[in-house]
Amino acid sequence: MVFNMKFNLLTLMFLISLIPTLDAQDVIIINGGFEDRPHFGRRDFYDPIKGWFDCGRIEFPDESPPDIHQGVNRDTAFWHNTQGSIQGRTYLGMVVRESETYEALSQRLAMPLQEGKCYTFSVYLSRSETYISQVANKEVNKNFTKPTVFRVWGGEGLCGESELLLESPPIDHVEWKEYSFKIEPRSTYRYIRIEAFYKTPVLFPYNGHILIDGASDFELVDCDENVELYAAEERTKPEKTTVVMPAHKAKKREQKVFNRGRNEIVIDTIVYETPKDKILTLERHKLRKGQNIRIDKLYFDADTTAIGVESFQVLNELYEFLEQNKDIYVEIGGHTNNIPSHDYCNSLSEARAKAVADYLIKKGIDRSRLTYKGYGKRRPIASNGTIEGRKKNQRVEIKIISIG
Repeated sequence: MVFNMKFNLLTLMFLISLIPTLDAQDVIIINGGFEDRPHFGRRDFYDPIKGWFDCGRIEFPDESPPDIHQGVNRDTAFWHNTQGSIQGRTYLGMVVRESETYEALSQRLAMPLQEGKCYTFSVYLSRSETYISQVANKEVNKNFTKPTVFRVWGGEGLCGESELLLESPPIDHVEWKEYSFKIEPRSTYRYIRIEAFYKTPVLFPYNGHILIDGASDFELVDCDENVELYAAEERTKPEKTTVVMPAHKAKKREQKVFNRGRNEIVIDTIVYETPKDKILTLERHKLRKGQNIRIDKLYFDADTTAIGVESFQVLNELYEFLEQNKDIYVEIGGHTNNIPSHDYCNSLSEARAKAVADYLIKKGIDRSRLTYKGYGKRRPIASNGTIEGRKKNQRVEIKIISIG
């Protein structure tokens, strides 16, 4: 009896001594390689991914779930994606959408990420040159190829977002690259969530995708160890250089590709054809000093000052009006919605107003007749609580400074 008591006490003491060791272990991810039966996400049929829970079932039930792509059989690819896998047989594809919805997966960890401890994590990321999918509730296909970021959250429950543990840069390469991270959770988390998300700051949500393979376990490291985000194992190919003709000189679309040494050169000239129906209706006798006129169908690439090809018609109509009325002076005003910070909105709105002014100057309008100003998000004309309202607030206007 005494022997058994001593034995049990010794065993208990031994097990207690192991607790710190058990606490300091790597955290395993189930199916980090996303090995599963290849299938594309369908709204009408839920097909779970092994080891993962689709957060869209809770957050965006009207949207389709993520896709499992078969990298070894590229002739039967989903969404025109012909990317091969970097390891194993299959990999994950997730999208972000212009409808302000995005895809995410979550799982419960067998052992939690511990507060105050440090871990490394790596994952292979890429994108496809084409990823054509149907927009929900619309009979239209769009190419979901804008660069998207990969994020991992720690959470207190399934699909929770308590702490953003890591975020990749926007993935704009079609080669698989391995990205490595070092994290130090501020709390202890039993759940993780991985997601595709927009490049931020972003004024409007957009259609994009990201391909994911070979997500590692969270490996315990010394917090003093210097581990930085990096991309490795890039599959190189000839550099591509794109030369775009200035918009004010564009007459038709042509694309010529030729090689100069190792570089592949693409020269792209954009279409501008005069349509039958005018967009901008300006009648001189109805104009007055101080009047603001919104320029409809003026589009910029997301978060840039690059004027979209669809905008050339209305800008050329504005040019023609100013050319015919040389005594009219205008201010070009840029406006944004309320999503980013004031500094970002002020800077972007002024840069876009300047881009419009530069376009007109290059076309031949005297510089002295044009001024520009960025108003940021200070003058909304609609509610910022809806997508439609934010689109209306994201605009360029002309103000009549003097006439006659």
